[in-house]
Amino acid sequence: MSKIISTTNAPSAIGPYSQAVVSGGLVYTSGQIALDPATGEIVGDTIEKQTEQVMKNLSAILSAAGSEFSKAVKTTCFLADMGDFSAFNDIYGKYFTGKPARSCVAVKTLPKNVLCEVEVIAEV
Repeated sequence: MSKIISTTNAPSAIGPYSQAVVSGGLVYTSGQIALDPATGEIVGDTIEKQTEQVMKNLSAILSAAGSEFSKAVKTTCFLADMGDFSAFNDIYGKYFTGKPARSCVAVKTLPKNVLCEVEVIAEV
């Protein structure tokens, strides 16, 4: 049986989906973008500032699910510009120190025209 995860410490879903779902001992987060959970506004105009906010949002969701970055087994990262790859990695690496499996792709456009989006699968 799966359990829907919801926390006010991360942005509310902006569509018909959950912040995360726990199933089979794993938490599957929805992709997080650089939204301030209190205002719903985009935080930052650089890849560094937006990635930091994404990590804050993911941390809140993982915590609400009883998990943390060190328990991540897989991430999927979406960048609006692959030219931001190195700067994104610098921030990403501060959080995902356990080096989970990862896919990182550039996409044409992300929601609200943000610079990055990250989703996580982690053990609980």
